[in-house]
Amino acid sequence: MSGNTGMEQLIPIVNKLQDAFTQLGVHMQLDLPQIAVVGGQSAGKSSVLENFVGRDFLPRGSGIVTRRPLILQLINSSTEHAEFLHCKGKKFVDFDEVRREIEAETDRVTGSNKGISNIPINLRVYSPNVLNLTLIDLPGLTKVPIGDQPVDIEAQIKGMIFQFIKRDNCLILAVTPANTDLANSDALKLAKEVDPQGVRTIGVITKLDLMDEGTDARDILENKLLPLRRGYIGVVNRSQKDIEGRKDIKNALAAERKFFLSHPSYRHLADRLGTPYLQRVLNQQLTNHIRDTLPALRDRLQKQLLTLEKDVDQYKHFRPDDPAIKTKAMLQMIQQLQSDFERTIEGSGSAQINTNELSGGAKINRIFHERFPFEIVKMEFDEKELRREIAFAIRNIHGIRVGLFTPDMAFEAIVKKQINRLKEPSLKCVDLVVQELSNVVRICTDRMARYPRLREETERIITTHVRQREQLCKDQLILLVDCELAYMNTNHEDFIGFANAAASSHNASAQQSSENSVKAGRHTLGNQVIRKGYMCIHNLGIMKGGSRDYWFVLTSESISWFKDEEEREKKYMLPLDGLKLRDLEQSFMSRRHLFALFNPEGRNVYKDYKQLELSCETQDDVDSWKASFLRAGVYPERATEQANGEGEGGTENQSSMDPQLERQVETIRNLVDSYMKIVTKTTRDLVPKAIMMLIINNAKDFINGELLAHLYASGDQSSMMEESPEEAQKREEMLRMYHACKEALRIIGDVSMATVSTPVPPPVKSDWLASGENPSLGLSPPSPGGPRRGVAQSMVPPASSRAPPPVPAGGRPAPAIPNRPGPGAPPPVRATPGLPPPLIPSRGGGLQQRVGQAATQAAANAAMNEMMDAFRIKRPVPNIPPRIPDRPYSGRLN
Repeated sequence: MSGNTGMEQLIPIVNKLQDAFTQLGVHMQLDLPQIAVVGGQSAGKSSVLENFVGRDFLPRGSGIVTRRPLILQLINSSTEHAEFLHCKGKKFVDFDEVRREIEAETDRVTGSNKGISNIPINLRVYSPNVLNLTLIDLPGLTKVPIGDQPVDIEAQIKGMIFQFIKRDNCLILAVTPANTDLANSDALKLAKEVDPQGVRTIGVITKLDLMDEGTDARDILENKLLPLRRGYIGVVNRSQKDIEGRKDIKNALAAERKFFLSHPSYRHLADRLGTPYLQRVLNQQLTNHIRDTLPALRDRLQKQLLTLEKDVDQYKHFRPDDPAIKTKAMLQMIQQLQSDFERTIEGSGSAQINTNELSGGAKINRIFHERFPFEIVKMEFDEKELRREIAFAIRNIHGIRVGLFTPDMAFEAIVKKQINRLKEPSLKCVDLVVQELSNVVRICTDRMARYPRLREETERIITTHVRQREQLCKDQLILLVDCELAYMNTNHEDFIGFANAAASSHNASAQQSSENSVKAGRHTLGNQVIRKGYMCIHNLGIMKGGSRDYWFVLTSESISWFKDEEEREKKYMLPLDGLKLRDLEQSFMSRRHLFALFNPEGRNVYKDYKQLELSCETQDDVDSWKASFLRAGVYPERATEQANGEGEGGTENQSSMDPQLERQVETIRNLVDSYMKIVTKTTRDLVPKAIMMLIINNAKDFINGELLAHLYASGDQSSMMEESPEEAQKREEMLRMYHACKEALRIIGDVSMATVSTPVPPPVKSDWLASGENPSLGLSPPSPGGPRRGVAQSMVPPASSRAPPPVPAGGRPAPAIPNRPGPGAPPPVRATPGLPPPLIPSRGGGLQQRVGQAATQAAANAAMNEMMDAFRIKRPVPNIPPRIPDRPYSGRLN
């Protein structure tokens, strides 16, 4: 397949772009435009399409030949053959056989009696001389059904045509025979409907050699009659006799060229007529499309190149067998590890900030200030069992004697037992911190993934050191608790007892101070906001869906929830006085973690509900909310509270037998609470400090100072710095992508230099289609430009002033009313032969016609002088502008 030279010149350009993008592994979609031919029956549409491709393969004849849409896909390939979608696997090498198969497939669906169908025939033509294009041959427009054609044949064909030409990437060839009236062209009308701006429409005039003698299509081809934005191109196709005589396309093109050069009306337009020029125009549209696609491709490649340059920078001069490069890479990675570890812990900022969850120093900070205090408060103790132990301790200390005073030893024994229970949350805090440190080390060594053995060895050395420090830290925390057990400092300034006070006043002071501290403890924060965030309420009514997310605001006195974070529509506010927390079991169908607020006295908390059921997506969020509730004075429920409530009567019966013992138990109980607050406060302060000093800061010092020495002492550095096969492949792939990207950018630059883009022609006055509802009037607009004969060039009014006056509502033009000259007015002016017609004043006083578009100022002044001579006004004429302003006519021109 050959015959379109312009297309053959575009093929190497497209192939270069395709090759460059194939090396990049990127799919380049040029999406070249489709080309559809639209026109009346037997207008020569198929011939125009064949001439563009340069090969005979479409059915030809009189009447309606194309009765089904033919979608012709041209595919660039090393071999030349054709394939039909309905004949999968069969290759057609002879194009005469292709034509016969098109005819047979058309008859198979539509019959042999001129029937039509909108089911397309899909034909693929593979050739080294074509671009990847889609050409669409459509049935011709017809109005009268014949044979088996349906009654609405016109509407069906129009719908079929619109289906293809309405796409934005479809070029429309509006084919019209020259021996028919152009004003009746349905092809132009259809193209105008889908392409009102005329950007995609090219007019094609066929059968110029069949026009009547003495007529020509010069005005049409010069774009003067019914102008189009992209104009008209005339072609001369082969006649049916030529086709039957096996006249090939090459000879047909030569005969077409000879016709245009020898015809007196087309000789001056010969370079812009004919099938070769149509090919050039369409190929230029393909070139324009390719060039329009190049900027987006260039931007895409430049972004990819910038991304690759950051990663390729370390690979540009990399040689796997160079030990110096391996040593340098090892030192750089250790330095990067030191920097990343310190940034992650200290929070000084990093390029890889986790935006999904807390990590590193932020996670450890939450463990210190939320999770650890919550674990301390959560310590279980049985109030009933505690009072029973205090009573037994007091009795055993008194022995056989009757005690008159509260013994100090009972207080000391009970406090030691409570202090000893602080070991568990302290050790758990260490475990949580070490777990997070291990995660930080694993994240920071991700940059070493290129060297798996180095990464494994680094993680092993750091983790081993952290585990050693973990055990040392736990020993120190146990020692800290043991120090608290060793000496009871009852002289502490926060302790409610006084060492030198009398026992009676001491007991009163203990009880009173304890009560005051409990009352004032909830309001030390004021009503400040503690936490905000989304939670889900589960015990809503069925009408509301059973559960819904709300925006919660927790303060030290209440918890409120709103519709969203804008906090405009408040749904409810719940006071926190007397409330406690309890965990709920996870439902079978839900993965959310549940907990509830309730009143221990059994009162309703929210509407008619005994508890407010809340949930979060993760357990960490639940623990964080619990810690925030703890700051607001809402404590978790202890598992033994219910049992205490049930057995409370027995205790009262037992203690009521000895009122003095009951007072002593209450005194010891208050003293224990007071002292435990001091110890808990000290523990909450010292445990994070000990962990920071013994584990975290020590780990930073170890990584900065001793890690490199341990790595050198651990074995052979060359084997440790061996690349993984995956990383070696990744490096080679990245370098290949980098060079291919640079090559693609160079090719795009070459293509931009080797091709020229043509601008879209300016819009033309194409309202003839909108107003041409009655084409039988036969009115054609005059040729644009050029004055009328007998009228001076300087006096030609512009196009806007040549329009006829508007017709009144009655449908008839208004009669002309002559003006009567007033007193002192000059006599009526009569036209003088050989001079331009005078300016006639209108009824409104303005000039009906204006002087327009004078070539030069001198010519305008000369014309004015001639007019004034005609009016017999002897007065010098000043320099006036080309346009005269509207003023009432007074017999003089100023």
